[in-house]
Amino acid sequence: MTSHNQLTDMRFYLNIDHVATVRQARGTDEPDPVRAAVLAELAGIDGITVHLREDRRHIQDRDVRLLMETARTGVNLELAATSEILDLACEWRPMQATLVPEKREELTTEGGLDLSTSEQLEIVGDALARLEGSGVRTSLFIDPTPEAIQAARELGADAIELHTGEYANTSGAERVRQLDRLDRAASLASKLELAVHAGHGLTYENVQPVAAIPEIEELNIGHSVIARAVLTGMERAVKDMSRILRRARRHRA
Repeated sequence: MTSHNQLTDMRFYLNIDHVATVRQARGTDEPDPVRAAVLAELAGIDGITVHLREDRRHIQDRDVRLLMETARTGVNLELAATSEILDLACEWRPMQATLVPEKREELTTEGGLDLSTSEQLEIVGDALARLEGSGVRTSLFIDPTPEAIQAARELGADAIELHTGEYANTSGAERVRQLDRLDRAASLASKLELAVHAGHGLTYENVQPVAAIPEIEELNIGHSVIARAVLTGMERAVKDMSRILRRARRHRA
């Protein structure tokens, strides 16, 4: 358990979905997200995150298979709790699987898992049991509410990933309020002995206050880093973000 006077190490996982988005726009074989992962690892990334969606709009089965064979760091596979994708996750056995909500019409994930009904709790609980039975570490992508955190604890997840979208999409006093909400959620989750991760909408400009929250031990960041990599190259984009995260931890200490 982590106190506010003790900082855990911060892991930086790069979500490479948007490399695949560019590839799929032309239906060709480039840019290759697996090659992007290699460059990110050479730049010092701690892990690779990919979301294998049911509609395969960006990451493809081939990408995950190759990542599992070639990644030198951990692979965090984001997935919906559906039988087809769960079958693949149990076959591939990534280092970690993060269950996320998924809608066909959304551009990107819009919020955390709904853990408010007995039906949803059963679906998520069954998915966790399947993944854990295959030896996969589990995480739930949830909104930063006490109810969702308590539900994740009762379901037996190893970790939670706090949805930072409401923080990222606000400004001024409302952003301060959302940051406090994340801070309190991370503290509660740590007290309940859940590993605490966070992500969604984080950029070079807004990430530092979130990275300074002591209980958060892993950040998943994608779009902002990939966008910068287009202009500056992957190595510089990764190192620029890593520098911000390290600075945030030092300043909070």
